[in-house]
Amino acid sequence: MKLFIGLMLAVLASACNNGDQLSDAYGNFEAVDYTISSENSGKIMALHLKEGDVFQKTSLVGYIDTTQLYLKKEQLKAQRKSIAAGIQNIISRIDVYKEQLVLLQKDKQRIDKMFADKAVSIKEVDDINGNIQVVEKQIKSVQTENAKVLGSIESLDKQVESINDLIEKSKIMVPKAATVLEKYKEPFEMVNTGTPLFKLADLRSLDLRVYISGDQLPSVRIGQKVKVIIDKNAEENESLEGTIIWISSQSEFTPKIIQTKQERVKLVYALKVRVVNDGRLKIGMPGEIRF
Repeated sequence: MKLFIGLMLAVLASACNNGDQLSDAYGNFEAVDYTISSENSGKIMALHLKEGDVFQKTSLVGYIDTTQLYLKKEQLKAQRKSIAAGIQNIISRIDVYKEQLVLLQKDKQRIDKMFADKAVSIKEVDDINGNIQVVEKQIKSVQTENAKVLGSIESLDKQVESINDLIEKSKIMVPKAATVLEKYKEPFEMVNTGTPLFKLADLRSLDLRVYISGDQLPSVRIGQKVKVIIDKNAEENESLEGTIIWISSQSEFTPKIIQTKQERVKLVYALKVRVVNDGRLKIGMPGEIRF
């Protein structure tokens, strides 16, 4: 009897050391990766990164040739300067017409008074009113001309803004803390807008995607802390803490890579467990969880 109990304890200890009998779900680690693409067309003049590089913050890593954009911008600035020089002449003409209008209005007041005293004829009244109307039309005409010039300047300003935007988009940026997973282009290669340049992912934490059965579903919730088990070596495991961040709302058949053929026909639910990565975790690495 004692021998039997001893054998049972040895089997249980072996199962506990193996860890497989205690795990509630199995899966692989994954990361949210994204591709940085060119936002402008041209030749890559610099691209200072390689696969495996780790960036801790937003960083400028290269740029696309902007020579033609710069020359176009300078041309537009010269056109604007030339057009703007004519505005002062237009303003001076308007000032002259306005001074003429003030004098004519004074004359009108005097002629209207004289007409009331029957000292002038109706023709003189009509003449002064006609002169005032002519000057007012001249002012409006010059103001219209000025508006066209201002419109041309505004159009040039918008074109310069557009070029500045393209120059800014010619910079190649790592937008936030991330690790370079893949690099697709090298300096001096030609690219078009939308050409993929490199792939990034934030590996400071990884998600372990696992699958649980329907009867396990009521026991899990978003934000729940779970124990994550990874391989230390061929015989030992290591444990980390993880947090459930997502639970699928739909069931699916167990992925082929997870279980035996008999298990694959079962319906399961996917969930993701986020784990802080101290460098031990890698994309695609297998893992287990225990509730």
